[in-house]
Amino acid sequence: MFKLARSRPFTAAFKAAHVSPSRLAGVAQQKRALSIHEYLSADLLRQYGVGVPAGQVAKTAEEAEAVAKKIGGDDMVIKAQVLAGGRGKGTFDNGLKGGVRVIYSPTEAKMFAEQMIGHKLVTKQTGAQGRLCNSVYICERKFARREFYLAILMDRATQGPVIVSSSQGGMDIETVAKESPEAIITTQVDIHKGVTDEMAIKIATDLGFSEQCIQDAKDVIQKLYKLFMEKDATQIEINPLSETSDHQVLAMDAKLGFDDNAEFRQKDIFALRDTTQEDADEVRAAESGLNFIKLGGDIGCLVNGAGLAMATMDIIKLNGGEPANFLDVGGGATPAAIKEAFTLITSDPKVTAIFVNIFGGIVRCDAIAQGLISTVQSMNLTIPIIARLQGTNMEAAHKLINEAGLKIFSIDDLQSAAEKSVQFSKVVKMARDMDANVSFSLGI
Repeated sequence: MFKLARSRPFTAAFKAAHVSPSRLAGVAQQKRALSIHEYLSADLLRQYGVGVPAGQVAKTAEEAEAVAKKIGGDDMVIKAQVLAGGRGKGTFDNGLKGGVRVIYSPTEAKMFAEQMIGHKLVTKQTGAQGRLCNSVYICERKFARREFYLAILMDRATQGPVIVSSSQGGMDIETVAKESPEAIITTQVDIHKGVTDEMAIKIATDLGFSEQCIQDAKDVIQKLYKLFMEKDATQIEINPLSETSDHQVLAMDAKLGFDDNAEFRQKDIFALRDTTQEDADEVRAAESGLNFIKLGGDIGCLVNGAGLAMATMDIIKLNGGEPANFLDVGGGATPAAIKEAFTLITSDPKVTAIFVNIFGGIVRCDAIAQGLISTVQSMNLTIPIIARLQGTNMEAAHKLINEAGLKIFSIDDLQSAAEKSVQFSKVVKMARDMDANVSFSLGI
């Protein structure tokens, strides 16, 4: 079964690498890959022999002070550990600006940690709700002579890995892709050969590493690719990959993502997952075996099969409506799964109608209808539900729904069902605005 994964929205660098985003790109979506915090990414890079600045995580202000004392020196950086891009330009809910700050003493480390930990950081990727910072990463500040961008990604077009690199590292790669697309170079990797010495040297040379750092840069690129393959990664993004003033090749910042489908063989990696950085409803859905993604509309969708779910959302939009979610209950649309799905959908106060579009194959339509009726009764739902049940025993299902006396409307035709979903949604919104009650029939 096709499974939508959990990850940040695709960056322009992905597009530059010809990685095709799904139709859900740009919305809060379940990730294509598990993402882990920067300090954990740094630990993993160290395990593979990739140079990173010395640093350590702290989960309290007192720990931050102790870590800063341990690192020593009077030039460090404190970084809020939040799974979102644009941290440096973000703002905390207490007014503190910047999730990445230069600090010059353990006292400053403690001061900034107090203002970061336990507060939400709002960035261009988190939306207005922000994301909770539970820890900070304190590391030594290294000075770069040159900064580069390097990422290893899976390319859907070639169905293999690609290395995306740019001489313009240390800045917003989306801006680079937009303003200077020629500065981004994509190198396809033959999965049978891997990253050869010649390929790695060419990438390092094209980036602009000085001659004395070419070999070190080549080694780093090959080590990153080894990590990518051995850990079932979908993304390794180093920005910047730097040549320091003392000619070290260091990964100054890293974002790593891993394939959800490899969880069974990457237990150590998936043990690093931080569910506090994810939508609570989406976490709950995953625990129940449901693929659930919150969207911005007001028509709830309950569908079995990812392809049918996509088609359902498309036809809602074609009829002038907006889907409130993507929800795929999978092949077994059992009563328990239906109830959990309805709980997730109705937790969104914006939902004004629910479109149930299920093909009854493994589970008969009449069994689905019974589960649907039982759920609506037990939850005392009052918003209209449009049910399109196709497949085994669909006539019996239609009869059960019509005789139930609930706000469930059985419609066989997909277009008609979508139209009614949009119409009912508009009526409910109007009634809510007027603080009025409304009754429904298929004639509206």
